[in-house]
Formats: sequence, structure tokens, C-alpha cells
Amino acid sequence: MADEVEIKFRIKDLSQVQERLKQAGFREETSRTHEMNTLYDRDSVLRNHGQLLRLRKYGEKWTLTHKSKGVNARHKTRQELETKVADGEHMDQIIRALGYQPSFRYEKFRSEWSDGQGHVVLDETPIGNLGEIEGKPEWIDEIAKKLEISDDQFITKSYAELFFDWKRETGSNANDMTFGAIGAESPAIGKVIG
Repeated sequence: MADEVEIKFRIKDLSQVQERLKQAGFREETSRTHEMNTLYDRDSVLRNHGQLLRLRKYGEKWTLTHKSKGVNARHKTRQELETKVADGEHMDQIIRALGYQPSFRYEKFRSEWSDGQGHVVLDETPIGNLGEIEGKPEWIDEIAKKLEISDDQFITKSYAELFFDWKRETGSNANDMTFGAIGAESPAIGKVIG
């Protein structure tokens, strides 16, 4: 089981962050790709124990992930098990047959960047643009400085936590963080969906 160490940060100007990544020696490994995530649970058992079971479709690739309870300090650390899935629709049926049901869906457009030591991802979501820096803690701090992200801008919350914070702030009735559910402007097609 591998440890995932990361921080998130809000992005005001996507092109500016992309330029800073290039200046810091990063290259874009995966260009802007649609991603849909479904979290599964049974009577909130996983959530109540700080765990997550996720089926992700990233472009045409499917991945199944389990994350254990994390530690939130300056950086978020969680144990993560992940495997590729050949047929995501059948995996969804297997998960449901085991008694788990979709509990939350979230969507984004993601690009992935690397300098060979760690990864930075840029996410366009229905609740705003966010980035993630994932790698060793010292490397995360070094890259954050190069991107002009201060410690007080570090976010260790999950996308679900950020979504429910956003719901409280906006009074939205949306239950999922998808462009359709929120009625947000889709960065993919430039018009309101929903």
C-alpha cells in the first residue's frame, strides 16, 4: 500500500500557473482530459471510517481506488490502493452487487504535469479551478514556492469536502459536483449545462 502525499490549491489564472510550471521545468504529460469520479458506500460505513472507494473514468481509462483514513497536517497523507479496470461499467455492477451504492459523483477536466520527481495536476471543476501537488513533502514545499503558493493557501480537504463547503456557502441544492447538477458553465463547450 503506497502513501499519497498531496496538497490542493485554488487557481485564479490557469494560464499563469501553466507558464510557471513550464518555467520550473515541468512538462505536460496528459493534456486536458475529462474525468468522472463515482464514490461508493454502504450506509456511510466507509465515510464514517475515513475511507473511500472510487471508480474513475479518465478519458477512456478506468481506475478503481481505495483510500484509507488520512492524516491532515501541512500536507494530506493517505494510504492508497489503485488498479486499472478493463471495463468500468461491469466494475460498477460488481460494486453494486456487493451492496455498495454510488454516494457522490464529481467531474472535472484535468491536465497532468511532471518534472520527473512528482506531479502537479490542474483541475477545472464546477466549483472553480484547483490544482494538486503530489510527491514527497519537501518536494511539495519546493514546487509550491516556485508556483508562488504560500503555506496558507494549502488545502488538505477532499473534493467532496470542498463541494459541501461550497454548498453551504452558496445554498445550492446540487447533490453531486458535476457540471449538469450545478448548472455551471462547462469549460469543455463554453455554455451552460443543466
